[in-house]
Amino acid sequence: MKIAQVAPLYESVPPRLYGGTERVVSYLTEALVDLGHDVTLFATGDSETTAHLCPVVETGLRLSANTVDHMAPHVLLLERICQRASEFDVIHFHIDYLHFNLSRRLGLRGVTTLHGRLDIPELAPLYREFDDIPLVSISNSQRRPLPWPDWRATVYHGLPLDLYTPSFVPGTYLAFIGRISPEKRLDLAIEIAMGAGVPLKVAAKIDQVDRRYFDTKIEPLLSHSNVEFLGELGDADKQQLLSNALALVFPIDWPEPFGLVMIEAMACGTPVIAFSRGSVREVVDDGVTGFVVNGVEEACHAVARVRHLNRSRCRRQFEMRFSAQRMAEDYLEVYRQLSSTRGDLSEIEIVCR
Repeated sequence: MKIAQVAPLYESVPPRLYGGTERVVSYLTEALVDLGHDVTLFATGDSETTAHLCPVVETGLRLSANTVDHMAPHVLLLERICQRASEFDVIHFHIDYLHFNLSRRLGLRGVTTLHGRLDIPELAPLYREFDDIPLVSISNSQRRPLPWPDWRATVYHGLPLDLYTPSFVPGTYLAFIGRISPEKRLDLAIEIAMGAGVPLKVAAKIDQVDRRYFDTKIEPLLSHSNVEFLGELGDADKQQLLSNALALVFPIDWPEPFGLVMIEAMACGTPVIAFSRGSVREVVDDGVTGFVVNGVEEACHAVARVRHLNRSRCRRQFEMRFSAQRMAEDYLEVYRQLSSTRGDLSEIEIVCR
């Protein structure tokens, strides 16, 4: 098939540091190429891919000191897609709803994976209007606020099997990876580490919008002797952090659509201790790849038990459920459905593995 992958322009594909959506787009693109498909990636010029790269801007917008208007490059991105739309059997969008008007007016044969939270009030009227746009969710729980759109599949994220090397020896510290923001609850991760008497290593980025929250709520907690702040990490450093950890702590306080770091931990053989929010129960097999808990006290008890989990089984579950090839094959089923029906899109919903 001739497939277009349309990435947001905030980060390169793959991102240099933080960037969950762009990371998934990269893994999917490379897996589709490996499966023999003709893929074009619309992304930043500093992206690295074995697909055909259609660069829209030179570098990722988030780390560019010279970028003021982030929307202008995305409008240009939409124009580039419209100019070449007839070349592709299917166009796979990862840019939320920015293209919906064009997709409807031009009859683009495409599908959109939604990567973010959907419980925002302003989204309901928008998705009621565009209930004819084919969508893919990244967890079943992500759909709950908006059950009426044209959901075609739930496709869980996947990673290349050789991306991380697992360690089957329990480490001596807990790891936290993510954004420093109120919903990620690094403060609770620190509370869990202190309550369990286990060191915590923190790899996190700080967006400008969260700078005040970091300064007032989080930075004072980082002075604790049991807490080590590492900043943003790339894949190589993330591998070392996760594979040598006792567990990943994921004390989220929001409806997490997926949580890529959970399967990154599993790929390293490291179990996950996560709060029961959003997608967590779909991703973590409680008592196998980690523990799903309700609150700090339960999490502290889980820390005491987590070293007894079988780390090789964590890795096996990752390989069975969350590989990039499985993700690509699930998306190919969606593409074939769209391609074969062309303008008359099928009403059959695919529920992927």
